Amino acid sequence: MDREGIIIHESKGNRTSKVPIWEKVNLTLPEAAELYNIGINRLREISDDDCCPFVLFVGNKRLIKRKKFDEYLDETYSI
Repeated sequence: MDREGIIIHESKGNRTSKVPIWEKVNLTLPEAAELYNIGINRLREISDDDCCPFVLFVGNKRLIKRKKFDEYLDETYSI
């Protein structure tokens, strides 16, 4: 991630595409930690619940659903 919050992805043929973090629907734990200023370990803790509405598992990869997490934060007093 660069200083402007843009994620750079490598693809086949050495092309790169830039996806601004605010346009991503799902975030990795490091992206979410940087965007929301919450530690990765804390994000992992609060998303460990089986009924967590803002987590999406793709295999073993844990993604945070940005809009659902925003709603969760709006309703939460402290984390």
